[in-house]
Amino acid sequence: MPGASGWLLWNDVDAARLPKVSLHDHLDGALRATTIVELADEAGIDLPETDPPALDTWFHEQADSGSLVDYLTTFDVTTAVMQTAAQLSRVAREYVLDLAADGVVYGEVRWAPEQHLTGGLTLDQAVEAVQAGLEQGVEAVRQDGHGIRVGQLITAMRHNDRALEIAELALRHRDHGAVGFDIAGAEAGFPPSRHRIAFDFLAEHCFPATVHAGEADGLDSIRSALVDGRALRLGHGVRIAEDLVLEREDQDNSYVTVGRLARWVRDRQIPLELSPQSNLQTGAIAAWGDRLEDHPFDLLYQLGFRVTVNTDNRLMSDTSLSKELALLTEAFDYDLDDLLTFQLNAAEAAFLPLEDRDELGDTLTRGFEAI
Repeated sequence: MPGASGWLLWNDVDAARLPKVSLHDHLDGALRATTIVELADEAGIDLPETDPPALDTWFHEQADSGSLVDYLTTFDVTTAVMQTAAQLSRVAREYVLDLAADGVVYGEVRWAPEQHLTGGLTLDQAVEAVQAGLEQGVEAVRQDGHGIRVGQLITAMRHNDRALEIAELALRHRDHGAVGFDIAGAEAGFPPSRHRIAFDFLAEHCFPATVHAGEADGLDSIRSALVDGRALRLGHGVRIAEDLVLEREDQDNSYVTVGRLARWVRDRQIPLELSPQSNLQTGAIAAWGDRLEDHPFDLLYQLGFRVTVNTDNRLMSDTSLSKELALLTEAFDYDLDDLLTFQLNAAEAAFLPLEDRDELGDTLTRGFEAI
């Protein structure tokens, strides 16, 4: 259902007009192709393509591998042009502008400072550079008559052994833009339990964590995220559906048995940061199929899990929150009430004070009612 602004919902309602919350969106997966080309040219970095549209296509094709490990190789290109304070600030500023153009009113940007030090920056300088860019973007959006708020999720790479150091970094910046902590990277073989000391440290200091789990690994990874990682949200978490058993009584009737771990996640309303198109690209939903209609998103929603809609990496998946919502609407016949539920779920899951989450929920509701 393409339209004048790219992706439309129903009755010509432009999805970009809907206010949204973005919880799972990587900074190094959201660069503009034109920016990559310009920064690479300035730094003397070779690219697989130097024409922005061709580079866009290269990213999409490389990411569409069916493997998280192969998918992650595309980040070698984006991180290469994010190694100086000026580069980081520009990317962060444009990140905010692109979110705002898509109707996002609150976003959390996750990124791993340890991957941005080859240009001589310290960890703290890298965080400060990103924060400066985010604030520039927020101010530009404000001057344009709109509002957006963006916080940093400071991320450690799970295959390295710097999680405690990165957790301490996040704490140093908790009053200067950092709102939470995460671990990312190759999931299988690198469980959250490897970094339990970092998660214990964060819990002792009442600092929230979301953990990539249930994307490239299954239920044990999710269990470790909850137990060892003290996760308040699950990054992706889609493979919690492995703990659901769908049984058919006859052609018209079926029922679902919810396993113990899935029941824990559902009953305690632990948010799932689902990213439908990314989950297709990385093979996270291969057990259920290879089309969006096969994604267990709707099953999880119907069973009462706290599902949220996210982009993961906008560049690699050629996506936006508006596009993700439109595709889900097409696949599962959702209406505005459903889409508002997804946004309110995300607002409730945001790493914000209670009163700010309530205000955000009111903003979302008013925006949807105005459509």
